[in-house]
Amino acid sequence: MSRTTTRQTDGPDGGSLGPRSRWVAELLDWGKTLAIAFVVVLLLHFFVFNLSTVEGSSMEPTLEEREWLFVNKIVYFVGHPKRGDIVITKDPEHGIGRKEYLVKRVIGVPGDTIAVRDGRLYRNGEPVDEPYTNTWIEDPDFAPVEVEPGTYFVMGDNRRSRASRDSRAFGTVPEDLIRGRADVILWPLDKLNLL
Repeated sequence: MSRTTTRQTDGPDGGSLGPRSRWVAELLDWGKTLAIAFVVVLLLHFFVFNLSTVEGSSMEPTLEEREWLFVNKIVYFVGHPKRGDIVITKDPEHGIGRKEYLVKRVIGVPGDTIAVRDGRLYRNGEPVDEPYTNTWIEDPDFAPVEVEPGTYFVMGDNRRSRASRDSRAFGTVPEDLIRGRADVILWPLDKLNLL
C-alpha cells in the first residue's frame, strides 16, 4: 500500500499558508529580487559602464551617427586618459544648442604642447601621425597651447572645415568632466569593433 504526502508551507504562527498568502509571499520575493537587480544596474551604470549613442559627424570616419558605444567608466577611476583614447566628456560650454555630452579623441595630456600648422597637427613640436583621419585639417592654424595639469586637449577625428567643436574652440577639458572611455562599437552589428 503506497502513501501520498503533501508538503505544507508553514506560516509565521506555525500554521500552513493559504493560497493567497503564498501568492503574496512569492510576490514579495519577486519584488525584493527586482529591487536588488535595479540597484545593481544603477551602480553599474554610474560607476562601471554605460551605453552612449553617437550624434553628429565630428568623429567621422572613426564613428558614425547613431552608432552605439560601450563606455568604460571604471578605467578612469583607476587611471587617467591617455593620448588616442576616445572619451565621453561633459560639454565644457553651456548654452543654447550645446550638447550635454561630447565624444572626442584625446590629443594632448598634461604637459603636452599642441599646435596646428599648414593642415598638420603638432604635439611637442613634432607632427602627429593620425591614421584615424581621412583628410588634412581644413580649419585655420592653431597657435601652440600647453595642456595644463589635470586637463586634456581633445579633438574630433573629422578634420573638415568646422566639422568638430573641440578644444580648439573651448580649450582644454578638466579631467573631472571626462565620464569614460569608448571601448567598443556595439551597434549596428556589422560595425561591431574594438576602438
